[in-house]
Amino acid sequence: MYRLKITFISVSCLVLAACSPLAVVSTVGSTITNASYNQAERDLKNPKKSHDQQALEVAIANMQLGLEYMKQGNYEKALYNLKRSTLAKADYAPSYSILGLLYQKLGDPVAAEANFKKSLKLDASDSSTYNNYGLFLCSNQRYEEANTAFLHAANNPLYDTPETALTNAGLCALESDPVTAENYFNQALNKNSEFPYALIQMARLSYDRSEYETAYEYFKRYKQKARQTPKSLWLGIRIAKELDYKDDFASYALLLKNKFPDTQEAKMLMEMHL
Repeated sequence: MYRLKITFISVSCLVLAACSPLAVVSTVGSTITNASYNQAERDLKNPKKSHDQQALEVAIANMQLGLEYMKQGNYEKALYNLKRSTLAKADYAPSYSILGLLYQKLGDPVAAEANFKKSLKLDASDSSTYNNYGLFLCSNQRYEEANTAFLHAANNPLYDTPETALTNAGLCALESDPVTAENYFNQALNKNSEFPYALIQMARLSYDRSEYETAYEYFKRYKQKARQTPKSLWLGIRIAKELDYKDDFASYALLLKNKFPDTQEAKMLMEMHL
């Protein structure tokens, strides 16, 4: 369960532009077209630009197109364009970082790790790559190494969203050490008090300790910042039930049944016979 949440935050960094410098890549990559890609290729012959500038533009165009294909699930085309990006400019670190993510999706951990490491060798200051590498390490149960990578990302004063890496560190530690995990979630909220992924984890931990009022406050803040999911609604339903908040209970239950009728959470709601 917690491994899925880690993946979700990683995807959010790409899709919602939560991480820097991948934020720039993701934002542009969501609208890139083959026309702009072809223009970058043609610019290789533009005498007004230096060779390095031309190569960089081609590398970025290919990387953006590869990222867009990866988001669409077209991994073959994503791999083709990302490799073209590295051929255009072999020292452009972000291309290798995204290749690491792609090879992880393709189930090739050796290639994934090699590309993450190459990206970090080229740019050791890239906290988004450290965060993604941490996710990779955690998914392979290399928890101490993952923690080191997450903290390396979070402790970089130039990193725009240290709360992302801190929350991932907490998720990675949650099953084995919930106290440490909670500490990381609190650190994430100290960086960004409205970060939804940390808020929902604090709501869940508070609920598990029967601290229902505290859980409710965290959940209320979460729902103001993030879209509800089947899991979040199920948590909200259980919190509202314990506090006898009938209106909230009815609202969350209706939303779960109407929006996510085929989920396990909707089935559990039906089994409550309420």
